[in-house]
Amino acid sequence: MHTRHPVPGKEQIALLDPFERLGLDRIHLVSTGPQAERARDALAACRFWGFDTESRPTFAKGQESEGPHTVQLSTLEQAWVFQLYDPDCSALVAELLALRGITKAGFGLGDDRKRIQARLGVEAADVLELNTSLQQRGYRKDMGVKAAVAVLFQQRFLKSKKAATSNWAKPQLSEAQLIYAANDAYAAARVFQALGLAD
Repeated sequence: MHTRHPVPGKEQIALLDPFERLGLDRIHLVSTGPQAERARDALAACRFWGFDTESRPTFAKGQESEGPHTVQLSTLEQAWVFQLYDPDCSALVAELLALRGITKAGFGLGDDRKRIQARLGVEAADVLELNTSLQQRGYRKDMGVKAAVAVLFQQRFLKSKKAATSNWAKPQLSEAQLIYAANDAYAAARVFQALGLAD
């Protein structure tokens, strides 16, 4: 029987110092083709990105999500939150996700990949599920970003339930939404680096 590394519980995590998140000065909201082109130029210089998506929640039973409504990509310095209502912006996001040779690392990406295929018509290439990487190192299955940040950095990753369940389809995203969305991707990039996967 393999021994599993212990993972702190909610109470232990609550006592940790907060994880230093990206502020608004390092988060770029991208909603047009020209903005997406600038983002692509900046992102193309990196070998890996933290990756996540957000979709407007569905409340009716059996209701299919029309998401993702945003796609987040992050380096170790800054993050981009792409809104997908502009066709030119969507096309560039599809192009970025289909790029080979750049790792897109994140947590719980199975659903995101299916939705991206349905919404953008592309298969996201070189996607790395960080839960799998952590499991291979002796941690429990499906740790998620909070437990990973606690284990690797001894820090508490703050996640707003209100932002998580907010309307990601609206044209004007709030500052709280931007911080929430960008930092999910940023934390994934930090975890990827901390696991030595960037070397």
